[in-house]
Amino acid sequence: MAKPTPEDKTPRRIGDLAMVWRHAVAYPRQITIAGLALMTTSAATIGIPYGFKRVIDRGFGPGASGSVGTSFHYLLMIVVVLALATAVRFYYVSWLGERVVADIRTDVQRHLLRLTPRFFEENRPSEIASRLTSDTALIEQVVGSTASIALRNTFTGIGGLIYLFAISPKLAGLLMVGIPLIILPIALLGKRVRNHSRTSQDRIADVGAIATETLGAMKVVQAFGQEDREAARFAKAVSDTFAAARARILLRAVMTAIVIGLVFGSITLVLWEGAIDVAAGRISGGAIAAFVLTGGIVAGAFGALTEVYGDLLRGAGAAGRLSELLRERPEIATPAQPRALPQPAVGALVFDDARFHYPTRRDVAALNGFSLDVKPGETVAVVGPSGAGKTTLFQLVQRFYDPDAGRVMLDGVDLRDADPAEVRSRIAMVPQDTVIFGASARDNLRYGDWSATDDRLWAAAEAANAAEFLHKLPDKLDTFLGEGGARLSGGQRQRVTIARALLRDAPILLLDEATSALDAESERLVQEALERLMANRTTLVIAHRLATVRAAERIIVMNDGQIVEEGSHGSLMTNSGLYARLASLQFNEAA
Repeated sequence: MAKPTPEDKTPRRIGDLAMVWRHAVAYPRQITIAGLALMTTSAATIGIPYGFKRVIDRGFGPGASGSVGTSFHYLLMIVVVLALATAVRFYYVSWLGERVVADIRTDVQRHLLRLTPRFFEENRPSEIASRLTSDTALIEQVVGSTASIALRNTFTGIGGLIYLFAISPKLAGLLMVGIPLIILPIALLGKRVRNHSRTSQDRIADVGAIATETLGAMKVVQAFGQEDREAARFAKAVSDTFAAARARILLRAVMTAIVIGLVFGSITLVLWEGAIDVAAGRISGGAIAAFVLTGGIVAGAFGALTEVYGDLLRGAGAAGRLSELLRERPEIATPAQPRALPQPAVGALVFDDARFHYPTRRDVAALNGFSLDVKPGETVAVVGPSGAGKTTLFQLVQRFYDPDAGRVMLDGVDLRDADPAEVRSRIAMVPQDTVIFGASARDNLRYGDWSATDDRLWAAAEAANAAEFLHKLPDKLDTFLGEGGARLSGGQRQRVTIARALLRDAPILLLDEATSALDAESERLVQEALERLMANRTTLVIAHRLATVRAAERIIVMNDGQIVEEGSHGSLMTNSGLYARLASLQFNEAA
């Protein structure tokens, strides 16, 4: 699996922009209008020197006809066409840029939502988020500006060369001799510009990742007095970004200077020859004026191409980085012919000799020959020291991972054979680390059931002992809870997640330290609600709190990915085994 890390130095090519083009072709009407407007502006730009030629030859030359007014009218008409076509081109090209970027962001986000947790263990979410912002901003610049400038100058440069040959084949031929000298530095320096562009984008991604990480942990940073260290770490990332950008800018500046020097040097030498032809009467004054203007336009066009080439490479790098995300394939995917879970749901869970290693910790077995049969409607508590494999059970039940060996079965169906979405629809989860979205209380509750009415929302909140503080919020259910639920206390956030699980109304309930953040009074009330919720549901409880353990019909004790003890609270306390030792340490209860 390709890792989109800043250390990945895979070369980027202009061809990487093909991903952008695939999104752009979804809007053929806008592309057609923008293309026609772009060609019109190029033609009008080339028409301006011809207009000046008419003005000079007919108004001031030896054979002046006196129709200079008509020539000025012609020139003004070209200017009007140029202005209108430029406005149309700007609008449609800018529209395409914004639209394509919006589509790319949507597609990448939708794809990320289908990737497995393993991908996010190996890749920083903050770095991925920077791709959706800084990299897509580069693509917007390419589509909405750079590509248009490149195409316009290409058309203008080619059209200008054709007109130069029409004016004076000899002078144009001399001018063409210098073109290989212009292309040579682009070819030689292009690869280095591309590599520097990639490095610059990576450093920008580092800045975004560090800022996101630090701001998201501001309380911890300030509590431990690490403000200066974090400021220094961010300053170093910014300095590295500046250094990478400076190297890129310097290289582009050198390339631009070389190309422009060669272009205008060639034009100067050619015009010297042209001045001799004018003096000898082989070419008119208007023609040489048009040649000068057109030569300047052609030189400017090719000079601009050298500048936008670097931007195109940066956009190609950004497109390549986003393409890496789109190329990722979820390891947990729906089978070609998924086996349907039985209806109605039974709620039977079976772990059959399951063995599992986390991808990032292959040397340690999270589960090692784990077998457990949970009957429908049974409540099983899982206890054990940290690292025993308790949370891994939940990861496998929800099919975030597949076991390396053995099976996990739901209602008699191997989870590998089922649709993961159908499996997860039968599970409600209350995690230990509460997750509150930066949205309203209503939307956070509705994560359990998005179609839930307000009456159901309040009923679930009441059952989870959350209704009282929700009623006190300024806008009740419509109150914005802040980033990560910043407006709520830890216990309140936990009760919101419990209400969310109540709304899920699923046959299987997974509780991971569900009451860990509650005070004694709230715990009593929530425990009553959980007991009602667990009735007639298959429940797995990871718990260290006595109230939850005692409510379980069966307790399994895990250590090193295996079951080492099993029984009721009373029987396990009399065995003087691991459970009794944990109880004495964690619950202050004598063994």
